[in-house]
Amino acid sequence: MCACVPFTEIRSLSDPTRRPLTDIALTAQALKNSGGAERYTRDVIAGLHRMGLRPTLFAREIDRSLPEAAWIDAQPLNVRWAPRKLRNLAFDWRLKQRLRRHRPGCVFSINHSTHADVALCGGTHPGSLEAAGRRARRSDEWQIELERRVYSQARAIVAHSQLMSRELQRFYGVPAERIDVLYPPVDARFQPLADEARAAVRRQFDLPEDRVIFVFSSTSHERKGYPLLEAFFARTTLPVCLVVAGRPVPKTSDTIRYVGYSKEIEKLFAAADFTVVASAYEPFGLVGVESVMCGTPLVIADNVGSAETVTGAAKIEFSRQSAGSFERAIEQAVERVRSGGARIARPLDSLVYDPSVDAHVAALYEVFTR
Repeated sequence: MCACVPFTEIRSLSDPTRRPLTDIALTAQALKNSGGAERYTRDVIAGLHRMGLRPTLFAREIDRSLPEAAWIDAQPLNVRWAPRKLRNLAFDWRLKQRLRRHRPGCVFSINHSTHADVALCGGTHPGSLEAAGRRARRSDEWQIELERRVYSQARAIVAHSQLMSRELQRFYGVPAERIDVLYPPVDARFQPLADEARAAVRRQFDLPEDRVIFVFSSTSHERKGYPLLEAFFARTTLPVCLVVAGRPVPKTSDTIRYVGYSKEIEKLFAAADFTVVASAYEPFGLVGVESVMCGTPLVIADNVGSAETVTGAAKIEFSRQSAGSFERAIEQAVERVRSGGARIARPLDSLVYDPSVDAHVAALYEVFTR
């Protein structure tokens, strides 16, 4: 893991003759206790805090009970008055008014803002439409035009995967030299459990001892690929069990279990034999790296962004476009568990990057100051 970088050492990260950048603003949908972009926002704030920096945060919603709220200059922007599908545009308009009072040295947009110096790309709207096989509606066209303006006007773009870098170039014509691929960080709580602790967690969730356990974590089953998993696990005769955490599933059985929303998903990842990542569209898919950090390998679709960060035996890839590919991947996973060689002994050796928050934020700061 990367040690945190004190502010006194920031100067050494870039040009030693350049004054350190201290006036940084972030834009985000919300600062709250949630996953996805909200978790990423909290991680970036925490990383900057450990560097001795206090950013300004412009967001629709700010939960002031969170520890990160004490480490920012909070600037809430209320856009509830706008129709839901126009709130991204309303936020951008409100931000423009606020920035007239003071323009920070660098604005990093985690959500979409045309006023960003550095913009994050954690997914593209044309890419999601293409994966879903859906034609663009009027509201989709508004979102695509907003993205186009964001990515054409920002001086640099941080893409969370090579997949996103390719989509930026393909859909929006962004030159490759304006894109920095920085894979997202993983919270330090994701780590392996000892054998006894793993067994205790399996008992806690009442997982069958005579089956190979595959965990699937999702709050958006259609996009995350649950129909593919349900079709296989509902009819298979293999000694397997799909354990679903997150949104309820319509039907359970001996081979499909539902364990509800888990506040300690890291324990479930560590207790499982494999984690399944099968999304139809997944710009990154942090659960893949979280699982690896818990010592649990993946059965992962080759179109998932995080697949490019996992190496060797830590993953078994399959193609959603190839008939029988998923079934073969599950069979291979079962054989690995039976042979006793499935666990990942050294998780960091199975990743192509340092997944610590501090390493990621130090790399972000380099982009901010370039």
